[in-house]
Amino acid sequence: MRLHLHLISDSTGETVTTVARAAVSQFEDVVPVEHVWFFVRTTNQLEKVMGIVEALPGLVIYTLVSPELRYHLHERCRALNLPCVPVLDSVMNSLTQLLGSAGRPQIGKQHMMDAGYFSRIEAMDFAMRHDDGQFVGELDKADVVLVGVSRTSKTPTCVYLANRGLKAGNIPLVPDMPQMAQIEKISGPLVVGLTINPDALVQIRESRQQMLGLSPTDAGRFGGDYADLDRVRDELLVARRLFARMGWPEIDVTRRSVEETAAAILQMLQVQRNPELGALGANLMSSLGTEQS
Repeated sequence: MRLHLHLISDSTGETVTTVARAAVSQFEDVVPVEHVWFFVRTTNQLEKVMGIVEALPGLVIYTLVSPELRYHLHERCRALNLPCVPVLDSVMNSLTQLLGSAGRPQIGKQHMMDAGYFSRIEAMDFAMRHDDGQFVGELDKADVVLVGVSRTSKTPTCVYLANRGLKAGNIPLVPDMPQMAQIEKISGPLVVGLTINPDALVQIRESRQQMLGLSPTDAGRFGGDYADLDRVRDELLVARRLFARMGWPEIDVTRRSVEETAAAILQMLQVQRNPELGALGANLMSSLGTEQS
């Protein structure tokens, strides 16, 4: 079933798009057709959008601050007999009841260049500088350090965490790596080991070799026995022994998306930073890496 989604925003459209995609993903038989209308800030602009909504009827989801635009949108959708959903209203209403006062809506406020914005930029710079084992001696400045064998999603997970304002670096585990002594001395950051099913890792590495135009017999990086099952098993065994010896929490990324891995790490970081959680926090830490969604 095709469903037209009209996502209307007076800012970048990021919020309404994220919410809409998360909701529609729960319906397997729906093929969403997104129409994102952003920076809609005048009645004239909204009327032009509604002309397209009328031609391609579907679900209207919006984030608009202006009471005038909100009223106009609802009236037009009512006339077209189309559902019209304000994605932030229920949250704002609950906050108003809890805090006893209404907020002051401001267009695009979440995208302002405030301290949080610059923190994310700094975190992204950190992730790029400390990718793939670079500048290991600086990793005590990180919030999170990811350790794992090649192709366990370390880099994309670090980038995702950086978008959340966290300084994340990653270190690949390779045989006879010279910086092992430095890795074992890392203190302060949350160090997380990433592991994966051997068969799945072989498939990923074979795809990597094919993408680079390499054959299993090619020498050098990503060639040779890079995707050999026995080698992969040995690498993973050495990695897991290291994680256990160092007491680092471990996450199996076999059936996890980058977002799911990052979410588990964020919860682990929360537990680490809140020691008052005690045994409950320790139990949560141990379960996050093994339980699959």
